[in-house]
Amino acid sequence: MTAQLLPTVADVEAAVARVSTVADPVTLRPSHVLSDQLGVTVDLVCEYRQPSGSFKIRGAANAVLAAAERGATGVTTASTGNHARAVATVAARAGLRVRAYVASSVSAARVRALTEAGAEVDASAADQTAAIAAASAVRDGEVFVPPFDHAEVVAGQGTLGLEVGERYDAVFVPVSGGGLAAGVGLALRALAPRTRVVGVSAERAPAMARSLAAGHPVSVPEIDTVATSLMGDLGPDNAVTFAVCREVLESVEVVDEDAIVAATDRLHALGHAVEPAAAAGLALLVGRAGEFAGMRVALLLTGRADPS
Repeated sequence: MTAQLLPTVADVEAAVARVSTVADPVTLRPSHVLSDQLGVTVDLVCEYRQPSGSFKIRGAANAVLAAAERGATGVTTASTGNHARAVATVAARAGLRVRAYVASSVSAARVRALTEAGAEVDASAADQTAAIAAASAVRDGEVFVPPFDHAEVVAGQGTLGLEVGERYDAVFVPVSGGGLAAGVGLALRALAPRTRVVGVSAERAPAMARSLAAGHPVSVPEIDTVATSLMGDLGPDNAVTFAVCREVLESVEVVDEDAIVAATDRLHALGHAVEPAAAAGLALLVGRAGEFAGMRVALLLTGRADPS
């Protein structure tokens, strides 16, 4: 499998062996409070408890370990923080060096976390697209592991879909570049074709929603949002995630800043220390609970809150 080929469910199944050496098994937590309040049976998928603090450990494990198997001695990456942290975590275990490029807007806490994970960090890029361009200039022995638009990254994220399984009427997936949504959707389409897989983006970061509406990847301006992990474009040469998301997602909806903040506060009050991006699914469900009344749904809590 190469980054130029679209991943299949067989690729997701093959990724399980690599991912299981690094990532923890999925943690599902029923929320009786949310279920009673919303009239929907709600399970919380607690990926923020993964070793690197987010679901990104899955895609990183598959892509980085596959690169090591092919003889790579180092990796480069670019992200808003979570993906780069995951790549650094996996690469350190595999004995590979890591160079991580992040936008200048990325918080000092995230840059510090990357450094502590063993990455050499460059935070000079103007935005996420520029960071990806810088990271793609690899040196001898290095492999570029992008944050989402890569078949092995998508296949790794898809292992979450295999673990979530067939038990839900609907699964809500936060969407930025679409790596998680593509992987989870790919797995669930094969396992549970009747499950509704709904993507959720921040209103200020609607790249996938606008791209699907247009029928092709479109560029959106990078605007500050409380859901910083949902910022970014699909990239001018998107080869994987748009095509897969178009086939496997029911839709991608957008939620506004106030709804995200309120949903984040709600999850924190229930003891889930998530970042705002992870609350996007709940923000949508709160606003449209009547549509899902009586159903069993899963909310993917994708990343933990940044340390103060």
